[in-house]
Amino acid sequence: MSENDKGSEYPLKLLALALDQTGVNYRLIASDRIMPQSKALKRLMDNREVNVVWSMTDEQREEVLLPVRIPIYKGLIGWRIFLIRKDMDSRFKYIQSLEHLLKLNPIQGSDWPDTRIMQANGFDVLTASDHDALFGMLVSAQGDFFPRSIVEIWDELENNNSRNNLEIENKLGVRYPAAMYYFVNKKSVPLANLIQTGLEMAIKNGKFDELFLQVHQPYIDASDLKNRTFYQLQNSYLPIKTPLHRKELWFENKQPIVNTEEPES
Repeated sequence: MSENDKGSEYPLKLLALALDQTGVNYRLIASDRIMPQSKALKRLMDNREVNVVWSMTDEQREEVLLPVRIPIYKGLIGWRIFLIRKDMDSRFKYIQSLEHLLKLNPIQGSDWPDTRIMQANGFDVLTASDHDALFGMLVSAQGDFFPRSIVEIWDELENNNSRNNLEIENKLGVRYPAAMYYFVNKKSVPLANLIQTGLEMAIKNGKFDELFLQVHQPYIDASDLKNRTFYQLQNSYLPIKTPLHRKELWFENKQPIVNTEEPES
């Protein structure tokens, strides 16, 4: 990942925080270019150029890479709200159920776990390989909405050249259990253990949550969760070892308004 990529700022800060807790001497060197997710993961698997990548987990990734099973976004990566064209605003106001939402076409990355999750929940998902192409599809009406996590969507809209034609829909969302982890090469067990130890220490002394809220509270507030209807989706690709039982690792919405209606099979 590149240090010039705004989406990398928090993961790099959290990784540095974790390593600081352990007292180990280290030097973080970010990639000097932004890699597509699939390429970064392939380089990590081949033990070339990168030795830590953060990415959303699924069974396939945990088979070939070694995860540090602490969700760095506390599950917010699975809280999705929608980028839409401004001319679609009136149509979204009439959506009253998941069944209605399923009639629209979401846009997602071709190699993202989210794509399979949404397809498994009944959505007809349109895909592209990179962000520019995805935004282009949305602007050109090749798809109806672009679900992004509440920790991603605000900066992505602000930094996209098409933002004058787009907006963030303000009443709906989908939610599914999801975790973004630090991944290392399968052979890098000492590195995984070091990161795990540092993160656990930061959780225990409160520094993890302090950084998390410092960075993400503005996004949480802007997303106005208490006034949204979230449709709960299933994630059958979530690995069985995901630490869902550890409540301190996950974001808790104090005033959830969540529709748990399940999609028709």
